Amino acid sequence: MSELPDGWEMVIGLEVHVELATQTKLFCPCANAFGDEPNTNICPTCLGLPGSLPVPNAQAIDYAMTLGHALGCTVAGSVFARKNYFYPDMPKDYQTTQYEHPTNENGSITLGDGTVIGVERAHIEEDTGKSTHLGGGGRIHDATATLVDYNRAGVPLVEVVSRPEMRSADQARAYVSELRDILLATGVSDARMEEGSMRVDANVSVRPVGSDELRTRCELKNINSMRSLGRAINYEARRHVDLYESGQSPNQQTRHWDEDGGRSTPGRSKEDADDYRYFACPDLPPLVPTDEEMQAIRAGLPVLPAARRQALADATGIEAGQAVLAVERGLDALAIAAVRAGAPGDVVIKHVDQNLSDGAGQLDGPMLAKLVGLEVSGALSATQVKTVLGELVASGGDPADVAASMGFEAMDSSELATLLDQLIADNPDEWQRFTEGDTKVQGFFVGQIMKATQGKADGKIVNQLMKERSSG
Repeated sequence: MSELPDGWEMVIGLEVHVELATQTKLFCPCANAFGDEPNTNICPTCLGLPGSLPVPNAQAIDYAMTLGHALGCTVAGSVFARKNYFYPDMPKDYQTTQYEHPTNENGSITLGDGTVIGVERAHIEEDTGKSTHLGGGGRIHDATATLVDYNRAGVPLVEVVSRPEMRSADQARAYVSELRDILLATGVSDARMEEGSMRVDANVSVRPVGSDELRTRCELKNINSMRSLGRAINYEARRHVDLYESGQSPNQQTRHWDEDGGRSTPGRSKEDADDYRYFACPDLPPLVPTDEEMQAIRAGLPVLPAARRQALADATGIEAGQAVLAVERGLDALAIAAVRAGAPGDVVIKHVDQNLSDGAGQLDGPMLAKLVGLEVSGALSATQVKTVLGELVASGGDPADVAASMGFEAMDSSELATLLDQLIADNPDEWQRFTEGDTKVQGFFVGQIMKATQGKADGKIVNQLMKERSSG
């Protein structure tokens, strides 16, 4: 299920849990490491044993404030709180988090198409342990036994909470992708969804188009891939519409996504803040960053993806939305350098998007600019350019020299005209179809000429000759 029936729209808010790339946990010196033997990175503090006291990890606090600044948040003093709940993944029966006074509030994320999604808060908290429920459906309520690994308990997290401003699964995926790029650019997390260092909870509801109400939402828990995120949101939104259209309404609850089955299943009733009985943690003082600390963090921020897209758009003359792929691949600096060396921006972006999916290798901006020049002048065909580009990525060099070493040279248009005339004579039925407006056979003629010239022909010239012949 994907598209909603006419008259309905989705309302989506995301809670993204990001593990910070520190060496140790948030409140103790235990290692923050993925994949170690279960229950080897633990101590009295992260197990909440009597008499143990937490000590905040300064690097984790800096990383959280760095992310806050990158998201355009108000970054200020904050207070840790205890969030009380009774599940086996936290043996002390509470999670240390932030509630009324988070480190980061009121930011935003700008998507590749220019859409701005508000970020309500990005607060610091400790991660929970990992429970594995045996038997039944793999859920705690019907399990015959539960295994708990506390290695993850106490790992530092930032929970990035969006405003409910996304209106499609594609927009939600774009939001997570943009956040991931920001995390990687700032270095605060490795953002590996497959390892659980970036996990998404999606709050989904629906409403009639044109309404501004917020109807009952359900929270899809711990989604760990972009594909699952899109499928889960689309399924859940359609489930809500089906309920409303049958005279029912959804219950507020958490739900688990079954990727194999392609459906969500009920979890527990969705708690509200009062259920967690938040109160200020008595063992931790307020965090009060100094002006000097804040200035140092701001000064250390890299150029972020949205700014890089705009810089590439300004340099090449394309829209910022067309610069997404180049920035995601880290090829925007290469493209800008090629344009500054004289290459037209639209041709440069074409090669970056279509022919450099595996990276630039040994290719640099001036090389790309010179190759594009050979292409634009007609000295090399599109097929030849692609072949030369592959060699430049692998080994570098001068584009003209590489082309010459491969035996590439521009074919005279008169030679191509002779080949086309012979091809027309040999294939009169196909040519008649072309002259009558069947453009599907155009590829046949171009392909045959490419085959006859071993890829040396310029497809644009062949197309022009065909146009001239058909109109003559």
